Amino acid sequence: MTEVRNFRDRVSLTVADHIADVRLIRADKMNALDGDMFAAINEAIDWLAAQKTVRAVVLSGEGRSFCAGLDVQAMMGGGVGSGKPLVERTHGDANFAQAVAWGWRTLPMPVIAAVHGVCFGGGFQIMSGADIRVATADARMAIMEMKWGIVPDMAGYALWKGLVRDDILRELTYTNREFSGAEAAQLGFVSHIAEDPHSVAMGLARTIAAKNPHAIRAAKGLFNANWDRSDSEILMAESVAQDALLRTPNQMEQIMAEMQKRPAHFED
Repeated sequence: MTEVRNFRDRVSLTVADHIADVRLIRADKMNALDGDMFAAINEAIDWLAAQKTVRAVVLSGEGRSFCAGLDVQAMMGGGVGSGKPLVERTHGDANFAQAVAWGWRTLPMPVIAAVHGVCFGGGFQIMSGADIRVATADARMAIMEMKWGIVPDMAGYALWKGLVRDDILRELTYTNREFSGAEAAQLGFVSHIAEDPHSVAMGLARTIAAKNPHAIRAAKGLFNANWDRSDSEILMAESVAQDALLRTPNQMEQIMAEMQKRPAHFED
């Protein structure tokens, strides 16, 4: 069964075969972020967080680009944000603006970003929130905020931690230099280069959706939690997660499906 949802005419979401195909749909503005786009992305993330049958998410932008970043006209008109102070946490550890990027990382299921065209500023940080990022070689990317006299403030610093060398990240932030998808892959921002990122992302999503969903969610939870844990805490967390998975119906079904060389049938 296919389920289709639309959030504020800014984000569309189609769920089929346990995969959510999420698209930014403000194509006439290269999916630039205005107030409705911020709200729509957060609403889509909140909806996905409650879906036990969604096993993977593919995130892309319609039209010529993934996301051109902040809509400057909306910014000048004060039309972006929740109206609350930036230091106020409205979405767990994040504020309203940070949540549109950080939220993909905190979803229980893996998220794969498919990127083409322009991916600047806030759009670059949204891409960075995905577990896996697939882009065209000629995609245009930049940590753009310094151009406007501000710092990246949509969770970029937290999301980029561990992805690239610190000095390279500093250079790209200080200069807001544009770079290609191919260079982004060399630096570590992008996982794979493809002529058709969305097709590759959907293929990865289908592979993930065919695995034990409880094990996939447990694996993502471990990745998310391990940044600041000590080695001993990581070792214990692995053991706790594994103990909860062993001999469960889904784990036994995974074993039988592999042995019998057939698709697995899981309980969500």
